[in-house]
Amino acid sequence: MSSSLVRRPTIRWNNPGFYRFRAWLLVALWACVIFIFSTDTFSSEHTQSVVFGILGTLLPHASLSTLSVLHDFIRKCAHVGEYFIFGALLFRAIRTPRQGWQWHWAVLAILAAALYASSDEIHQIFVPSRGASIWDALLDTGGASVAQLAAWILNRREQPSNDREFDSRLS
Repeated sequence: MSSSLVRRPTIRWNNPGFYRFRAWLLVALWACVIFIFSTDTFSSEHTQSVVFGILGTLLPHASLSTLSVLHDFIRKCAHVGEYFIFGALLFRAIRTPRQGWQWHWAVLAILAAALYASSDEIHQIFVPSRGASIWDALLDTGGASVAQLAAWILNRREQPSNDREFDSRLS
């Protein structure tokens, strides 16, 4: 058979299947990042010296108790931030290749993030320097929920004003 008759597979970058694959790949990669953050390396005991060093430089007159409170606050903000990103990636993956914002996409993204947050806390039971906390799982779910609110706001801004008027008449 001549080489001109052999069909070679081509990747179509604009294929909706590729968009879906890429969106879910980003979700999986971020889930791995979250998993790494749940290891012993990123436990409070191990991040404390780094954070205290930075805060001590920025706030040289702060007491040890103040630095401890700030360390805890920064760690909780990290929970919200990492799950905000996770929630946004989940929303994008669930809706791809469609556009816009719909309630059921947001609810599915929040549920998926809540399940992953719960499994992450269960994982931390088995890490010697970590512990499971339902409050952390709720904080994580809150971060993913805020991402859905942000997606809704961004999609409302991108929607033409005529569509918004039509939507308000339907409500």
